[in-house]
Amino acid sequence: MAPKWRELADKLAERIRSGDYAPGQQLPHIRDLVDAGEGSKSTVHAAYKALEAEGLVTSSRGHGTVVRERAPLKRLGIARYDKAKWRDGDEVAFIADRVASGRSYKRGEQTQSVSRVPAPPLVAAAHGLPEGAEVYARARLVKEGDQPTHTLTSYYRPEHVEGTRLVDPSPGPAGRGGGFRVLYDAGYEIDHMREELFARVATPDESTLLQLAPGEWVVELHRTTYTADGAVVEFAIGLHAATRFAWAYDFKVPDSAREATP
Repeated sequence: MAPKWRELADKLAERIRSGDYAPGQQLPHIRDLVDAGEGSKSTVHAAYKALEAEGLVTSSRGHGTVVRERAPLKRLGIARYDKAKWRDGDEVAFIADRVASGRSYKRGEQTQSVSRVPAPPLVAAAHGLPEGAEVYARARLVKEGDQPTHTLTSYYRPEHVEGTRLVDPSPGPAGRGGGFRVLYDAGYEIDHMREELFARVATPDESTLLQLAPGEWVVELHRTTYTADGAVVEFAIGLHAATRFAWAYDFKVPDSAREATP
């Protein structure tokens, strides 16, 4: 049998999803639910914290617990990397997500810092470099308005990006078409990628950076980007607020047995 706070959280979540509690509407005060027989103060508080961790509500001093206004952003899978977007157009990946979500964007909503650093073990392994070899780290923080949505730090070999816009820390994408266009112009056309996703609870520092409630989850992304000959031109680590994105992948189903038939 589920604990009382879980039952209450599920009941309130269903009312939120059905529209009984509309976006922007304040949920009842804890004392009101206690008086209505929904449980003790600690039970109601635990239920509200669960709803907050699940991304259904936000809580703040002076405003109480309020149903979140916005639906999650669509985080496109394969489609966000379509070459027609960045090679022939100006839709870098985070902008492609906003367009698909029907949401506005400003180029300054992506800020970055660039530094030359010793490669951490994970980065060195991805690039096939000795641990501690120098790489460029281009760390981005992306916001929607004033609210951060995710971070993404791309690691590059110096010989691939030295002297390009990828080592320029100015806010916004690295020029028309973003980083992939910069690599393309430098002679490194991306051909295929590998993405790995890991879900976990945010650390205190990550919660502060992404403006998350304590206990909220993040999705950690590891992206390895290759040229046609298998050279790694980027290894990136992203951190996405789990409740602020809906991930979508649309792809052709492989049939390796048929393809192997002469």
